[in-house]
Amino acid sequence: MKLAYWMYAGPAHIGTLRIASSFQKVHAIMHAPLGDDYFNVMRSMLERERDYTPVTTSVVDRNVLAQGSQEKVVDNIVRKDREEAPDLIVLTPTCTSSILQEDLQNFVARAQLDARGDVLFADVNHYRVNELQAADQTLQQIVKFYIEKARKLGDLQTQKTDRPSVNILGVTTLGFHNRHDCTELKRLMADLGITVNAVIPDGASVEELKQLPRAWFNLVPYREIGGLTAQYLQTEFQMPLVDITPMGIVETARCIRSIQAVLNSQGEPVNYEGFIDEQTRFASQAAWFTRSIDCQNLTGKKAVVFGDNTHAAAMTKILAREMGIQVVLAGTYCQYDADWFRNQVSEYCDRVLITDDHTQVANAIAEIEPAAIFGTQMERHVGKRLDIPCGVIAAPVHIQNFPVGYRPYLGYEGANQVVDLVYNSFTLGMEDHLLEIFGGHDTKEVITKSVSTDSELNWSRDGLTELNRVPGFVRGKVKRNTEKFARDRGLTQITAEVLYAAKEAVGA
Repeated sequence: MKLAYWMYAGPAHIGTLRIASSFQKVHAIMHAPLGDDYFNVMRSMLERERDYTPVTTSVVDRNVLAQGSQEKVVDNIVRKDREEAPDLIVLTPTCTSSILQEDLQNFVARAQLDARGDVLFADVNHYRVNELQAADQTLQQIVKFYIEKARKLGDLQTQKTDRPSVNILGVTTLGFHNRHDCTELKRLMADLGITVNAVIPDGASVEELKQLPRAWFNLVPYREIGGLTAQYLQTEFQMPLVDITPMGIVETARCIRSIQAVLNSQGEPVNYEGFIDEQTRFASQAAWFTRSIDCQNLTGKKAVVFGDNTHAAAMTKILAREMGIQVVLAGTYCQYDADWFRNQVSEYCDRVLITDDHTQVANAIAEIEPAAIFGTQMERHVGKRLDIPCGVIAAPVHIQNFPVGYRPYLGYEGANQVVDLVYNSFTLGMEDHLLEIFGGHDTKEVITKSVSTDSELNWSRDGLTELNRVPGFVRGKVKRNTEKFARDRGLTQITAEVLYAAKEAVGA
């Protein structure tokens, strides 16, 4: 087994907990060892939540291993039902509890006898799916559970709303700028004369789920979460689905035109071409800015893009199609959905990389030496080590990418934010020379660590002194070429003489 010291997508139970804690009055019971309860701290910190995260750990300890878990798990479910009075309690296993091969579905059935609210077992295979897949499956299971419950009680609401309406599916806690995106999507729908019937799951109650069939169509802005729920509603109620991510000027227009087609097919004659034209030419600054003299400096620059499917594909299209930037590599860690990603980006990039191994991404970046990176927090770390600027576009992220201010990435305001991110991520014009003149940022010392963690190379004092004399905008490249030169010749220390020899070898 390989030790996972960095994971792009977490284990399955994190996805289930993200869905459960996104709903109102839903409590999650996690059957796991004590060390697996970091989700509570992570969510409270990143989302800056004022209230406690509604997740309880039913701890797997030595007593459980000796006597079994049923009594403890059932007691925890019933206790939380009485203390919190939630509408729903979701029991999620973990990899550890799965190893015990306990019948958690039976535990749920037993607890339901004494609980006043509903109890649901999150039935996902923790060995086969990751956080994103589990979140998608859990959301579908909860929606299906309450649709069927309402149907049995004769309380299912299937009458369409009088005016066009939409369900926005897949907005969750710990999503990358999800809440800001949701606000922007609501504004966009209002501008189009469309009522938001429900936003699922973030901020919704399970009581609202019986009203989902009332909407005219479903909008799934993110590829990773919400698709299975939309497919279920499409099968059960023939609800149209729009799954185009409105990120960037071109894709936002394409999403609006898809909505227009859906409404026209249901007897609502609308024409949004005037709205698209006004927003593109006047309201949004993105289309104008990408054609300005400032952005002409970006034409032909090389960039690497890596992240989840949604944001990596959208950013690749924006860079290549809207800003004239050469995407030399576009990649995703969503290996389970690789075919979709390749289909989306192949014509906009030179190379596609599908992997969840961050070292492959780091080595590819070091080899390509792009002018900028657009990726996750891991690629940001890689960029710092290689002295390459990086704009963060997708989870996993740190707390600085959960801004207090308003920063959507979807819709026309999102297009403005993306353009700013791209422009500010490149080192342009006189900046390189100014960094040299005024001493750069915090230090001028050269970072000598390589991307690979097994490097044995050391830089001598005279070698570092000579390297520091190299202009900043090419120093990283000279350093990497010199280290490659040294490795190829079996050298363990890089002196000034080695640096000179390396420069002569490449004709520098």
